[in-house]
Amino acid sequence: MAKVDFKQLLEAGVHFGHLKRKWNPKMAPYIFMEQNGIHIIDLYKTMAKLDEASAAIKQIAKSGRQILFVATKKQAKDIVEEKVKTTGMPYITERWSGGMLTNFRTVRKAVKKMKLIDTMEKDGTFDKISKRERLQVTRERAKLEKNLGSIVDMRRVPTAIFVVDVNKEKIAVAEAKKLGLPIFAMVDTNSDPSIDFPIPSNDDASKSISIIVDVITQAIIEGLNEKNAEKKDTVKETSEKPVKPKTRARKNKSLNN
Repeated sequence: MAKVDFKQLLEAGVHFGHLKRKWNPKMAPYIFMEQNGIHIIDLYKTMAKLDEASAAIKQIAKSGRQILFVATKKQAKDIVEEKVKTTGMPYITERWSGGMLTNFRTVRKAVKKMKLIDTMEKDGTFDKISKRERLQVTRERAKLEKNLGSIVDMRRVPTAIFVVDVNKEKIAVAEAKKLGLPIFAMVDTNSDPSIDFPIPSNDDASKSISIIVDVITQAIIEGLNEKNAEKKDTVKETSEKPVKPKTRARKNKSLNN
């Protein structure tokens, strides 16, 4: 499983927290010291929590279930989109629409509407409507894709979510908690770490976000690879299994006296 050492985390600035006056007291166990009014995160605890989160998320991926990534802040969106695309997992990087998890049926309706517009474009329906109507439909399609494009193929509520900055994505976190979904997240010193898998880390710096998300996505890829390997082994064992020759079943005759 992908791992990072203390030096790599240090060089990426993962240890830099927020100003002391902005801290959340619940983060006390993960704070090493205060320096010039800024809290410094204990990177040894970051490493331990990152290993724990990676192992758990790997097992979810290996089981064939989905993890939804949520990162709408400017520093994180491009990084998350680039890295998560390699895993095939769904992600939200533009805007979290309220009810995306708790009212998933509505989301699926929006996805169906987007696909319907695609069908209209292919089957020639666009040619039968006015230019103004066509422009309105095209704009609606662009808006839907911006908000839902990455979760078009997410046919059911994900098994877990990964969040960059629980404060920024508080609505997503609240919905996941309501549904009882495991929450993996980068948690800075100004945040509440009361989630399933908190990873104490700087959630504002792009280098810090990149190194943490990279470890998590690598764990997912490893889980998927192991799943595929096991599937191939099963198919191979089945194909190599000797076929027993068919035998005629004997007919048992009974005499009733």
